[in-house]
Amino acid sequence: MLIAIQKKAFVILLGFMILQACQGNHLTQESNSEGGDEMNTHTTTSHPYIGMWVTEDGHVRLELLQNGRYDEARGNRQSAYQGSYTIKGDYIEFVDDTGFTADGDFREDVLYHAGMILNREEKQAK
Repeated sequence: MLIAIQKKAFVILLGFMILQACQGNHLTQESNSEGGDEMNTHTTTSHPYIGMWVTEDGHVRLELLQNGRYDEARGNRQSAYQGSYTIKGDYIEFVDDTGFTADGDFREDVLYHAGMILNREEKQAK
């Protein structure tokens, strides 16, 4: 069942990503008319959710890049999925480079995405 959910999420994410790629857009953070923050398509900027998100077992590693792209590793497969994302408030939409689309929600610094729970990766002191 988990594989079926992941396949469905991948198809959704892929479609969204193709749409974004066709538009050739990048993300910016702006205030919307309701006063909330929204990342949409114009220029590159920083956002509080940018960074590495990881499942508890470390199998899935999802990096949200500042340029509106993401890079997701699965197990030993580096860059298993890549694409673009859009953030509206605490909601995120993904479109991978094949057009598959998916979404997720940030709640209390946890990302809930495609049936997975991802936590922000803590940076290790050097």
